[in-house]
Amino acid sequence: MPRRSTLSSTGPSTPRNRTPQPVRVRRRTFGDFVKAFFAFIALAGLVVGVPVALAMTAGWPLTEAPSLEWLQKEVTVQTFLDILTFIVWLAWAQFTACVLVEVKAALSGVGVPGRVPGAGPSQMLARQLVAALLLVGATAASFAPGLSQLGQSMEGNQKGTVAAAQQTPGLFAQQQEQAANTTAALAEQASNAAAHADDGSAAKQSGDTKYYRIQPPEGRHHDSLWEVAERHLGDGRRYKEIFELNKDRVQPDGSKLTEASLIRPGWIMEMPGDAVGGELVEMPDEAPNVSPDVQQQINEYAKSGDHAQGQQGGGASESSHVSLPEQRPAPDQPAQHQQPQQHATLAAESGHSFGLPEALLGAPLLAAGLLGALGRRRRQALWQSALGAVGGRRGMEPPTPTGDALDVQDALLVGADPEGVRLLDRSLRGLAASLAAESRPLPTVYAAWLSNGDLHLQLAQPAGKPPAPWQLGQDQTFWMLARSDAERYEDVDTAAPYPGLVSLGTMDDSRLLLNLEAVPGIVSLSGREADRAAVFASVAAELATNGWSDRMTITLVGFGQDLTPLAPNRLRHLDGIDDLIETMEAETRQRRGALGAAGHDSVLTGRTGPAQHTRWAPHLVLLAAEPSAEDAVTLAELAADASRLGIGYLVGTESGELPGAAWEMEITGSGKLLAPLLGLELDAQLLPLEQQRAVVELFVDADPERGPDGPSNTPPFLVDVSEQGRPAVYARLVGSYEIIGLETPDGERSALLHEALSLLLLHREGVHPRVLSSALWPRGVTDDVREALLERLRAWLGTDPDGSARLRTDAAGRLTLAKSVVSDLDVLRSLYYEATQGKGIDNRAVRGRLLTDALVLVRGPLLADRPEGRYRWLTHEIIDAQLPLLVADIGLALSAFHLEKDRAEKAIEALGAALRTAPADERLWNELLRATHATGDPARLQALAADLVGRSGARGLPPRTEALLDELLPTWRNGVAAAG
Repeated sequence: MPRRSTLSSTGPSTPRNRTPQPVRVRRRTFGDFVKAFFAFIALAGLVVGVPVALAMTAGWPLTEAPSLEWLQKEVTVQTFLDILTFIVWLAWAQFTACVLVEVKAALSGVGVPGRVPGAGPSQMLARQLVAALLLVGATAASFAPGLSQLGQSMEGNQKGTVAAAQQTPGLFAQQQEQAANTTAALAEQASNAAAHADDGSAAKQSGDTKYYRIQPPEGRHHDSLWEVAERHLGDGRRYKEIFELNKDRVQPDGSKLTEASLIRPGWIMEMPGDAVGGELVEMPDEAPNVSPDVQQQINEYAKSGDHAQGQQGGGASESSHVSLPEQRPAPDQPAQHQQPQQHATLAAESGHSFGLPEALLGAPLLAAGLLGALGRRRRQALWQSALGAVGGRRGMEPPTPTGDALDVQDALLVGADPEGVRLLDRSLRGLAASLAAESRPLPTVYAAWLSNGDLHLQLAQPAGKPPAPWQLGQDQTFWMLARSDAERYEDVDTAAPYPGLVSLGTMDDSRLLLNLEAVPGIVSLSGREADRAAVFASVAAELATNGWSDRMTITLVGFGQDLTPLAPNRLRHLDGIDDLIETMEAETRQRRGALGAAGHDSVLTGRTGPAQHTRWAPHLVLLAAEPSAEDAVTLAELAADASRLGIGYLVGTESGELPGAAWEMEITGSGKLLAPLLGLELDAQLLPLEQQRAVVELFVDADPERGPDGPSNTPPFLVDVSEQGRPAVYARLVGSYEIIGLETPDGERSALLHEALSLLLLHREGVHPRVLSSALWPRGVTDDVREALLERLRAWLGTDPDGSARLRTDAAGRLTLAKSVVSDLDVLRSLYYEATQGKGIDNRAVRGRLLTDALVLVRGPLLADRPEGRYRWLTHEIIDAQLPLLVADIGLALSAFHLEKDRAEKAIEALGAALRTAPADERLWNELLRATHATGDPARLQALAADLVGRSGARGLPPRTEALLDELLPTWRNGVAAAG
């Protein structure tokens, strides 16, 4: 059983982006002075020049106090000019307030400037201008606050920092906005660290060490290393220098800085020597206004620097941000209620897998997504074929898979856990709805774990107590939902909150889903090319078909197998990295602008707002080909802000060292997915190349646009419809379930035997034993129980007169029924086939008799009286779409047969019978209009038109039906209006 790797297992070497890096010292340049000059000119013009110009040209528009008489005055050109002038005055006042707030923050030492309401772009502009001006000021250091003020702040806020952080709901939810910038800086560092090593050493030896205290949040604005670097180093990307100076050093509250995105108020940060501006503290032991406790804290922190840096050279970071949750003991329950993922373990326990692909047997969420998407594709093909049919002749039977495609389809049927997908989707949407009702933001989720039926969400930061029925997990960064509570969730009308979750594998019987769009930068995947390709294909296929998302864009680069047929609306292939970079640069700009215009901090806040169903779908990039060093740096820069924009990157690499990678993973030849710095060792979820091809083949064969190679007209099983073809066993499936020719089994096993027989009757091509057992026992069953059932079924069905068993096993090991076991659905298909393509083609009387006999067989929907909780495997079938179409075809053919002899009433009777089974078929209603028109009774036709309008509701009549009514009864609208 896989276990988490320990720190000692990582060895003495750590990935390149995790080792200590030299600090780069940035000196003021001539360009900085030019920026400051133009910033001064811009501020002077906007703050002073604008009001002066307004006063000289337009003046103040409100020359008198507002009153109700204004509403009665004539609107003139001057009125519009006064309104525009007033708006400009307001804009100037707002910008001036922003400038004052930013200047006050710089002069007073307040860590996070207050936000001026409704002034996002204006305040950003003011901040940049003020920062540019103060950066090169000759007396910038004089803007630092008094050390006494810092001391009071430290004493007042440092106490209880961690506890307060854990108790405040959503405290860190918006901090992710700046967190993702880690990778851009790391990428730059990977390319130029050596060039700045000497400069960093010089800065360290100069003695001008400065310290900064992380400020508490103000409203929804949280301090971050990026903003600290932007204010005091002139470049937000230099936050990596602050991070490297303070990484793994013990903070006053006892915790450590291990990720640049995870900082807490009250922490002390050592700054590079060239840091300038307010909020910085220099030489605390020489400042008389600083309390002795604060002096001691900073001095002790300063001493910890060299020690911490020296200790970490031989080991990895002690913190992981994706860790296995504590598992509750699995409740005692019968075998049929065990964990769905034992589908994957049964074969291993029994030593064989019946020839089915193990990778899909052990991927329940992936299999469920693929199976659901395949069913939708096949239904779409049926409907498109029906709408394009000519004279009722069209294909209704999708091609029967063979070879690897058949094995993969069976593996999907066995391995799929649609109930698990449904619970996951409802649980996540229910959580989002509960948080929205409490006006709380969605927390940033790094990962989800499915363990013993429970769902554990691992948060990037503590976000307070979760809404019921969710509970706090093993610590403040885990939210847990028990399966029993998840089953009580209903469908809610809210956007999918975490559509970027994707399965990576299992660890200690827990399944990990990583939230790709929340990772603060690039996730790299190293290993052999074939192994990496199997991981990439699994990730792409699950993202494209999962049931816990609404909309999504998945960009694939470097994939050998074209996976687009799985989800053409989601998946897109790009030719190369250049195309990818160009595309993502535009996408990143567009999303930043959209978030800014909407006033959202991240896509998580956007998904809970009024526009949740139309915006903020994730865009996930899967780059299987290794990029060059230059391209990797460019991608890292793009990924710097990606997590708050809903963009995620998974990039492959041969060497394992990718510049700018935030999280690093490795896939081994034995199928292990390793991430030592995250403390993970997973049994990877894979989709090997052979299975990729087979899955794509299934989807391509189901494509409704395939043309002549699409669905077939010939049923999979034709029966003898003559008197001599009477079967030995006859099962009625259309309507209530009845069996003729067999004794009813005794005891509680009767329902199970009936269900097994119905599955075999609907699949005359054969059913794999594993497919049969997974259909009857969705949560798993042991081999001996399955074999006992098959023996009972074989004994119940008996033998034919020649002694051969009616339940047989073919050469491939699949279960088949003898031709003497027939269902009414087989007869229905055979009657229609004979009437339209067999004996009835040249014999009108035979055609009419066959069609009439077929319509008589229709007694209701399929298995109308099936017990609740059973026959759930029907959700994977397309018979629910095939049967109404087949009945509609029979009704249309019989109507045409009667109209040939002007028997309109008979045609109406046939169409009415078909509509009872296929009430939504537009073709039947249109034909009913024609048959009613043939009676020559306009009033009857008008009444039918009114009935159709009433049934259509707010959607209105289909365009083709409207056009037909206009042709048959031009005055139908007047009659409908009068009736209404």
